[in-house]
Amino acid sequence: MRDFSYRRPDSLDEAQRLAREDGAMLLAGGQTLLRDMKLGLHFPATLVDITGLIPRNIEFRENAISIGAGATHAEVAQSPVLHRHLPVLAALAGHIGDPAVRHRGTLGGAVAANEPAGDYPAACLALDATLHTTKRDIPSVEFFIGDHRTTLEPGEIVTSATFPLVRQASYIKFLNPAARYAMVGVFTAVLSDGSPRVAVTGAHLDGACRWNDAEQALSSSFRPERLSATRLSTAGLAVDFFADPEYRAHLASVLASRAVALADRAGSGVLVLSHGSSMTSA
Repeated sequence: MRDFSYRRPDSLDEAQRLAREDGAMLLAGGQTLLRDMKLGLHFPATLVDITGLIPRNIEFRENAISIGAGATHAEVAQSPVLHRHLPVLAALAGHIGDPAVRHRGTLGGAVAANEPAGDYPAACLALDATLHTTKRDIPSVEFFIGDHRTTLEPGEIVTSATFPLVRQASYIKFLNPAARYAMVGVFTAVLSDGSPRVAVTGAHLDGACRWNDAEQALSSSFRPERLSATRLSTAGLAVDFFADPEYRAHLASVLASRAVALADRAGSGVLVLSHGSSMTSA
């Protein structure tokens, strides 16, 4: 790890100014950035620590949930508001990383990092979330634009996210047996207007994305059998020691059907699978 300067601003305005300087990077929970610095993937000249500057409140407003970007994964997982109104999101957060990661990592940091196997980006896309920054409001479908890439501009900071309430929702992920992130994850939802949403994470090299063919297949009826003839294209899918594109495409189809079926059941609607075992969250 190379030498860097550490700055802890007293306000968001100061944080934005510092973040616009050459070589500056924002530090929230640090669970992605500090790891990548140790691996030699990032070499910031300055770390701008925004811990404590970003809201972390979780509130029910106008038929939607507002979550401050400073909220940790653990706070999202334990939120009474989410357990009442959007339990699938609470359960998803409860299965991010391990307890140490969940108590440090933040929602804002996770969406800004946009890791290819991230859980929050898939949730944002499927739940039609809006990301709010220090400059503007960005629909999630416009926010995520590729592997570790978003539409955030230099100095722009995510401050909160709004998740509209939905009729049904579920998330299933199959864990990489070594790193324990999602080898493939599928988030399904039925929005308040009745339109289906399907988002896939872990499969594409560019990160989470909407699965339009699956959404079209579910448009007339949100039933698992509607996906029987739908297959995820292998174009742009990741390949590694554990799975090739064909395997990931097949796994996405299987998980999508199971996720649609799971969305009809009571409880959180989250299922985490691994080789030889499964773990549910209700």
